[in-house]
Amino acid sequence: MSKFEEIINSDTPVLIDFSAEWCGPCKAFAPVLKEIAGLVDGKARVIKIDIDKNQQVAMKYGIQSVPTLMIFKKGEIKWRQSGALPKEQIISIISKYY
Repeated sequence: MSKFEEIINSDTPVLIDFSAEWCGPCKAFAPVLKEIAGLVDGKARVIKIDIDKNQQVAMKYGIQSVPTLMIFKKGEIKWRQSGALPKEQIISIISKYY
């Protein structure tokens, strides 16, 4: 959890994808997230967190459904959404926090 805290406390915005191995929509959304990571490289980070392997983090942030996307900057939650969104919409949202 300390590594997670270190990541979200960064000055660089971090898009966290809370997902699970058994989640079909999460698997379908993975290539979109990879593309987003490439497009925002250097301006923001994109990280995938498996809720089954990181239950403490999932509980702390009240993750009840997957995928859940959150943007953190300097340790603050700037945005949160359950469910996948179109690539352009996510890039538009995260670009507000560069």
